[in-house]
Amino acid sequence: MIEVEHLSKLYGSTAAIEDVTFSVEPGEILGFLGPNGAGKTTTMRILSGYLPASRGTAKVAGFEVHENLMAVRQKIGYLPESPPLYPEMTVQGFLSFVAQIKGVSAGDRAARIQTALEKTGLVDKRKTLIRKLSKGYRQRVGIAQAIVHDPPVIILDEPTVGLDPRQIIEVRNLIKQLANDHTVILSTHILPEVSMTCDRVTIINRGRVVATNTPDQLMAQLNRGSGYELEVEGDWTAIEHCLNMIQAVQSIEPYSSSEERYRVRVVSESGTEPGREIAGALVRSGIGLYEMRRVQASLEDVFLELTTEEKPVEDATAEEPEV
Repeated sequence: MIEVEHLSKLYGSTAAIEDVTFSVEPGEILGFLGPNGAGKTTTMRILSGYLPASRGTAKVAGFEVHENLMAVRQKIGYLPESPPLYPEMTVQGFLSFVAQIKGVSAGDRAARIQTALEKTGLVDKRKTLIRKLSKGYRQRVGIAQAIVHDPPVIILDEPTVGLDPRQIIEVRNLIKQLANDHTVILSTHILPEVSMTCDRVTIINRGRVVATNTPDQLMAQLNRGSGYELEVEGDWTAIEHCLNMIQAVQSIEPYSSSEERYRVRVVSESGTEPGREIAGALVRSGIGLYEMRRVQASLEDVFLELTTEEKPVEDATAEEPEV
């Protein structure tokens, strides 16, 4: 549904994005993730036709963005970071105005507005002035204007920024529902947003894509992997020997100690769960086991590793390596 290949945007000699390549399948929610200033908004603006690219191509529903701009705009709904609202209009009046300028025929307009109101939970607010709505409801109006012409693709740039926790949950659930009928790109730097909402993640840093995969696969591929945190007591040489005898144990990392009590991170090989074996071996060796906790790399770990060290993680599903 969306194909971006070798996309770059230059301002003089400065690259806002460089050689960006990714794709989005029909019905998929793609999380476009990166720190502030990474190039997320620039990419979204190019996709939506608000900015020209310096190099590369971007296609939406088979149409190249800048060769067929009007056709592409019919295929996308775009919510920028600051929703483009008219506060003195009612919700319904604003959506009617937007539907008209987006080319929805007069005969279809009422039905499209009603559908947008229902999908975004705004039916009871249709006669309310936008300036009287809470920020969460104004964000819903922003999403409603993006879908009022029933586009196959929705682009949401930081849709939950500035919302309170309850509003974030409501908007997150709304985005999931939209994926039943639309392909969604969700640009954000909020990690829970991605792990709870998106089917796949593209991480961008300093204008370049550094990883593309599902959240689970990205976490599984992180070097630290999964493992266990232990609090044990005994002679360190004996503890180390005991743990190293277990085949699935990949590494042992002590990170604090007091007298003969140690806190240890044990990293296990991918796909293994040697917890019972670890506990049994320690007890049989007479080593005191005070605590044992299963730990896994989080999406936050992946994000920090990729955006701090710029260390790429390969896309296991891609035919060619990501740039």
